[in-house]
Amino acid sequence: MAKKIYIFVVEDEPEVLDAIVRDISGFEDVFPVEMADTAEEARDLMTELLDAGSEIGLILCDHVLPGQNGVELLVDMQKDPRTRKTRKVLITGQAGLDETVRAVNEADLEHYIAKPWKKEELVSITKKLLTDYVLDNGENPMAYMQVLDSERIADEIRKGKGITDS
Repeated sequence: MAKKIYIFVVEDEPEVLDAIVRDISGFEDVFPVEMADTAEEARDLMTELLDAGSEIGLILCDHVLPGQNGVELLVDMQKDPRTRKTRKVLITGQAGLDETVRAVNEADLEHYIAKPWKKEELVSITKKLLTDYVLDNGENPMAYMQVLDSERIADEIRKGKGITDS
């Protein structure tokens, strides 16, 4: 595996953060998971990882956070060329319509998950968005196939889009 592609979870409630990380634990051997409880902490961790040559493939972010809110963090990520391609998911029960519209329009929000979520939904969305990220960013998907959508990857190989199984 050439470089690490991280999953970020940003949530200020420890029990909710633990539940999200537990639900996506099946991805962690291939996609390391980083956690933060504020947007500022997430930004510092991202900078450190990006400077080391890693990528942020997916962020699962709460809206209501101490300090800067989740939508503001996602909008800032969209403005940064290093995190523009990161798949962005808002997991919240408190974002109003205006903030949700802003996240869709200004942060290229990929998905909105209302709390409480179902584990199957979260796992399915995580798998789909990480598969999209790997295929869209020219990564060799074979290195990630054990946890991604293997049917989509096989289709891409059959279509000959520069992906090989060797």
